[in-house]
Amino acid sequence: MLVDRGVEGSFLVRPSSSHPGDFTLSVLGNGEVTHIKIQNTDDYYDLYGGEKFATLAELVHHYTSKKGQLKERNNKDRVIELKYPLISEDPTSERWFHGSISPKEAEKLILEKGKNGSFLVRESQSKLGDYVLTVRIDDKVSHVKIYCQQSKYDVGGGEKFHSLTDLVEYYKRNPMVETSGTVVNLRTPFNATKITASTIENRVKILSKENNGKTGFWEEFEYLQQQACKHLYSRKAGEKPENRNKNRYKNILPCEYLNSDELNRIKIFIQVDYTRVTLKDGPNVDEQDSIQSSDYINANFIEVEDEYTNQPSKKVYIATQGPLANTKNDFWSMVWHEKCSIIVMTTKEIERSKPKCVRYWCDRDQTTKFGRVTVQTINEKTMLDYTLREFKVFYDNNESESRIVYHYHFMAWPDHGVPSDPGCVLNFLHEVNCKQESIGDSKPIIVHCSAGIGRTGTFIVIDILIDLINQHGLDCEIDIQRTIQIIRTKRSGMVQTEAQYKFVYLAVQHYVNTLQQRIQAEHKSLQAGREYTNIKYTNEVGDRFTSYGIPVGVSHIIINNSAINSNNFGKNDSMNSMLAQQQSDNNIVHQDVERPPIPPRSNRLDVTESYS
Repeated sequence: MLVDRGVEGSFLVRPSSSHPGDFTLSVLGNGEVTHIKIQNTDDYYDLYGGEKFATLAELVHHYTSKKGQLKERNNKDRVIELKYPLISEDPTSERWFHGSISPKEAEKLILEKGKNGSFLVRESQSKLGDYVLTVRIDDKVSHVKIYCQQSKYDVGGGEKFHSLTDLVEYYKRNPMVETSGTVVNLRTPFNATKITASTIENRVKILSKENNGKTGFWEEFEYLQQQACKHLYSRKAGEKPENRNKNRYKNILPCEYLNSDELNRIKIFIQVDYTRVTLKDGPNVDEQDSIQSSDYINANFIEVEDEYTNQPSKKVYIATQGPLANTKNDFWSMVWHEKCSIIVMTTKEIERSKPKCVRYWCDRDQTTKFGRVTVQTINEKTMLDYTLREFKVFYDNNESESRIVYHYHFMAWPDHGVPSDPGCVLNFLHEVNCKQESIGDSKPIIVHCSAGIGRTGTFIVIDILIDLINQHGLDCEIDIQRTIQIIRTKRSGMVQTEAQYKFVYLAVQHYVNTLQQRIQAEHKSLQAGREYTNIKYTNEVGDRFTSYGIPVGVSHIIINNSAINSNNFGKNDSMNSMLAQQQSDNNIVHQDVERPPIPPRSNRLDVTESYS
């Protein structure tokens, strides 16, 4: 491909054929192609010993912008230059592209879940290399053939386009007219990644299918990687000389805003939240007694908007790297000034014989001072998958205004890959959320691994999606790909690998399946409960169950002290749910609880029949 279509300095990045999960950078120079291996770890990308980056896009951008850094191993005098990326025209990067689904499947989806003007593009089953635009027009479906000839696309006459995207965008602005006179309006793309939460099991099955050796998970994650190429953010604070030694990895830095080159390229103003955490302390003195910069730490605020209410989420996170020996003071300064009560640590101190995070706490009943913050470990409990520590923290030796900080240290993440059972992560997050709710704290939850992007992003995304389901029920729509894309605008590279991306799906699937099983169990319990005659109604139960992470609008029944949840959403805007606690064999207490109105369903749709 490079020889046929490229010029001197053309390059592309492709999946490695010899090491699954890794990549290969191929460059055309002096009439031949040089292949350079790119390593993909859970934490970063690098050239097997080179500088480390959060995303493939940042690695490529680094070596294209800084000439002379790539040289041949056997000829140090020969510089390998990356000049012209060879752009892929694969239409699967667009969210309205549905691959090889059949005409009947496309019609069924559009008629059952679409609306007037909904459209999708699929591969033609009659001619390899051509495509079909499927559009809903009132109560019927129209199929428009898209011809691909000499790498250009058209609908059998008229304009020719270099890509399917250009063609679709053109006809969105300029509707086609059928020979019958019917106007074909392309209004709403039929999205392939947004699904109803309750149908996630079907989606996982579809994404697990291979097409040409690639699964749907790979395709969705690849789209995220491509989007990372389009938006490169300024990281000036982390690049300052005085801050360089505060970064665990040289090129994994907190993003701030789109850089000037990017703004000039797209020629529009894009407002990006200034998410970098700034320290509010004065200059700190580190362990070597050298004055540190007053406000820099490698951390970002993560906050997403609830698409149902268009309001910011009630929960805020701080995603950060594992502290270094010279940043422990800054870390605790951040904990204190952001008033954080919970720290989630998702890495061990050492993994695969490599340091991942220094110990920034002391042993039980010991006290250590980190700059102006004093930390005393007052309790430590070892659970099956994690260790819970309690710290007493105070500032400037003022012990009378101390706070309690809870340290949840997850220990069950394997050194390679992801956990085989997502249940351990879900149970862990449940305990974290119970603690936060019990202390009534809305301050940021600090989450970190080593680089602060891979496992950190995975835990945060899972928690965001579970909160969405808890708040809006199993019939709400979720979009895992888009959720990750959004949090990547807050901190680059969040959810680092395809395996982590798939794990998010599996964790949400596990949660949904468990919730559905509890619904079935509750239905059986309610039927059995009708046999009781001595039932009294009371208001004494109150809201004491709201701290257990049970969704709003979910009916609860307590049987043998174990909570069983169900989402019994009716057609009306509100409904009564019943809270029952078994007090004795013949005494059940019920309470009517009113559910807030169900938000309207989004018009953005999903596909469940095919992803190939």
